[in-house]
Amino acid sequence: MLFRNRELERAFAFIRDADFDIFCLQEVPDNFLTRLHTLPCHIAYRIDVERHLRNRVEHNFAVILSKHPIESGGRIPFPDYWPLLPLRARLFIRIMRPLAFSEMRNRGGLYADIRIPGSAALVRIFNLHLILIHPTWRLKEFETAMTERDKSRPTIVCGDFNTLESPHIAPLNWLMGGTLGDAARYNRERTHINHRFVEHELTNALNGSITHPLSRSQLDHILVSHAFAIKSAEVLPDRVGSDHHPIRVEIT
Repeated sequence: MLFRNRELERAFAFIRDADFDIFCLQEVPDNFLTRLHTLPCHIAYRIDVERHLRNRVEHNFAVILSKHPIESGGRIPFPDYWPLLPLRARLFIRIMRPLAFSEMRNRGGLYADIRIPGSAALVRIFNLHLILIHPTWRLKEFETAMTERDKSRPTIVCGDFNTLESPHIAPLNWLMGGTLGDAARYNRERTHINHRFVEHELTNALNGSITHPLSRSQLDHILVSHAFAIKSAEVLPDRVGSDHHPIRVEIT
């Protein structure tokens, strides 16, 4: 969504008019969550992040919309890394306050178990927004979410993984608390997380795509278990007020 999206009317129309079974969103502003409740679909959500700004706290949400009944679900709390950040990261965040960088607390993801026609079992949908700090912590958050995975159940994992894989953006890994190796070996994170996808028997439907123009990286993912066949996958050109491109996958 981008929490400071300035095209909320167009974003709402985009979601309302989309032909979808499942729609996952991150960084949903509080007032926009209220509007999503007016749509004729089922909804699950949790706080994506609390942003501690200079004089207020803003809540953003991770949201799963479904045209099919949500039978159960759960929240996935992520650790509070803020006290562990080195001084350089805290200074960088302070300098970047005009671009809405801030202290972030109460972060987490969610999952929902959905009864989809044609599927013998409930499908578990994950919606994740991994931390923009450094690769080690992002990978730990992904693995934390996967502890809620049952490999015998069809699974779809959606979200912004913040995987930085271009030389011009990788220094952010060091600025935000990682090692110099995290900055210099900018392909290492992609190699590691792709390996984890294989270990978890998940297919990255948009492997190699660029979903975020500034970073020139695939930040956004839709992973599907081997129970599904991928019919089509694409990065949509219209960002609808976000800094990320929407992505879609059709599966059978």
